Amino acid sequence: MTALLFPGQGSQYIGMTKDFHDEFAIARETFEKIENSVKINLRDIIFNNESELINITKYTQLAIYSSSMCIFNVLQNEIDIDKLFIKYSLGHSLGEYSALTVSNVISIEDCSNLLKKRGELMQNAFKENMSGMVAIIGLNCTKVEKIITDNKLKVEVANDNSPMQVVISGIKEDLLKAENVIMKNGAKKFVHLNVSSAFHSKLMKNAEEKMKSLLNKVNFQNPSYYIISNFSAKETKDSKIIYSNLSKQMSNKVRWVESIECLENLNESEIIEIGPGNVLSGLIRRISNKFTLFNINSVEDLYNFVKEVKNE
Repeated sequence: MTALLFPGQGSQYIGMTKDFHDEFAIARETFEKIENSVKINLRDIIFNNESELINITKYTQLAIYSSSMCIFNVLQNEIDIDKLFIKYSLGHSLGEYSALTVSNVISIEDCSNLLKKRGELMQNAFKENMSGMVAIIGLNCTKVEKIITDNKLKVEVANDNSPMQVVISGIKEDLLKAENVIMKNGAKKFVHLNVSSAFHSKLMKNAEEKMKSLLNKVNFQNPSYYIISNFSAKETKDSKIIYSNLSKQMSNKVRWVESIECLENLNESEIIEIGPGNVLSGLIRRISNKFTLFNINSVEDLYNFVKEVKNE
């Protein structure tokens, strides 16, 4: 069986999926459908951007989503998708929306409009440049959470990405204090992330409540594939549970390590990362060596993957 993975914010880069757009009509149609829904020229931002709008959250999320959907739709057009024996679909933060779309839980039009609003809400959730996120290299989530609790630090774990990479969120002043304490407790390195606010923390609560009211207006269908949510790190095909988990995603940590361990416990063997970059594949290699990993980020990747599937 196979699992599909979709990346989140941070995977974007100028020019992503332009090769798909130039070569495949279905890719151009995918962009057109999303652009018509949100009334934003995403291709101009992604392909021609000189002012780096692609790194502004309210555009970043739609840019990554449209790129992931573009690649998936081309893949679906180039190969009999049933032959991949897909059973699970999951994404990292924003990527969960891509996972829900390809699983037919939410339509591409509804999802595009949700992400347009999600990006705006997250960007404006807290005072500009007053909060942020920092990746801690060299410690696992359990250790970081214990340091936070023992020292009464005013930060939260936002992403449990791998056994040696944990992201914390908080007000910038509190993040600096936390860095000093965590460094003394064994951290090897800190990386300040290029984000507009403290995602996946209680600072997102007000934004999350507004997002929940928007989710309430969307018709959630039972999925074609099992969804493993960021909030629970458990698989489900129940649309009510999927909605509940998604409605709490913005202010709670991404349980990525547990999500991959869930796949491992389900005896999943193959994982296909679809979307810009290959960050998730790199994280998975640090979590487990039990998966065969594929990454489709370019037309060359696509052709190599299709060739391998047809030769099996």
